[in-house]
Amino acid sequence: MKRIGFIGLGTMGNPMAANLIKKGYMVTVYNRTTEKANELVRLGAELARTPAEAAKSSDVLFTMLSNDAALLDTFYSEQGILSGLHPALTIIDSSTVAAQTSQKLAEELEAHFVDFLDAPVTGTKPAAEAGTLTFMVGGNKEVFDEHKDLLLALGSKALYLGPSGSGSYAKIAHNTMVGINLVGLAEGLSIATKAGINPVQFLEIVRSGGANSKQVELKADKILDRDFSNQFSLKLMLKDLVLAQELTSKFQMPAPMLQAATGLIQMGLSKGLGEEDLSAVIQCYEDWIGQAVSREKESLSVEETPASPLSGRERRRNMRVKLDIRLKLSIYQWEQEGSFSGQNIDGTLFDLSESGLQITSSSPLAPDMFIVIHFPQEAELPPITARVIRIETNGSEFRYGCMLSGLPPYVRIKLEQYIEDHIEYAL
Repeated sequence: MKRIGFIGLGTMGNPMAANLIKKGYMVTVYNRTTEKANELVRLGAELARTPAEAAKSSDVLFTMLSNDAALLDTFYSEQGILSGLHPALTIIDSSTVAAQTSQKLAEELEAHFVDFLDAPVTGTKPAAEAGTLTFMVGGNKEVFDEHKDLLLALGSKALYLGPSGSGSYAKIAHNTMVGINLVGLAEGLSIATKAGINPVQFLEIVRSGGANSKQVELKADKILDRDFSNQFSLKLMLKDLVLAQELTSKFQMPAPMLQAATGLIQMGLSKGLGEEDLSAVIQCYEDWIGQAVSREKESLSVEETPASPLSGRERRRNMRVKLDIRLKLSIYQWEQEGSFSGQNIDGTLFDLSESGLQITSSSPLAPDMFIVIHFPQEAELPPITARVIRIETNGSEFRYGCMLSGLPPYVRIKLEQYIEDHIEYAL
């Protein structure tokens, strides 16, 4: 029987390695945080001290890492996988990474007479535990055929898609759809809840109609039960959507739905939900509709729904309002995984609306750009994240409608009070 190595014992890797042990394979495991290997060692796994040691003792080595940087570091660092290569080794990478990374590793390993398959998976933690994953595989077809039995020990399906990088391309396209579908679920649930429809009843309709999807099956009950325990983290979803953006940019292909989904997931990250399940993005919508989407209590009717703390007072709606609050705006641009560049510009708060702010500035911004708003020190307000959703021009001045993102209720109240203190009402 093949000797198996497994590197990366996170949400997916741990149950995958456990399934191999339970099916009788000799498994050697490695993880940077060794505590994550304790349960596997109790099941019978050997513990490697380095990635090189795991590679040396294996016929087939699986890697399941969180991103490109972690994967490349595991290969190229001192005592990394490259230090433990031997000609009989096959490496199967199930990480979700850029196709260029998969192709780079395939070329590197070919020079060492080591076979390589990029074999990311569909399915979250429950599928990994149940052994029902689907593998999408790129690389040499003969190598795939040789090890297909091993993939089917971990999943219910393994599909060969083409040369190196094909599996990674397919996974990026697949997770683009996952992100879009999840945001669609959250948005539809929020519309129904805000309209006073019981979300439990609404989901009965969804499950019996054309809006049903795998995301409804996997995430709807988690949302209603307020269970955001991690099956697939919001942070990793954002990483995959950014990879998809890079790919569509390379293809010079517009992807408006991808852009929208990425923006919503970025809002969730700015709200501090990165380590929670991606279904936690519903909390962004709950901020906007001013109520929870929950099984615990029926939604209020439109007439009974309490106004959002930022809905504004009636007297402001019936009068002209002038604001002149100087702001600093931080503009950030995503460069690569974990890396941003940014600059600060001046702005002025013009008005407050139900879902956000109107800001004027002489600096041009783009639609869907994320900004961080810094109020004067006297306001004692934390930096507030917003997305530019509307732009009007007046000569050299721009007026931006900005949707607020991930704002806790107490900050909303404090913001409105600060603004109320600076309003001048025209009689």
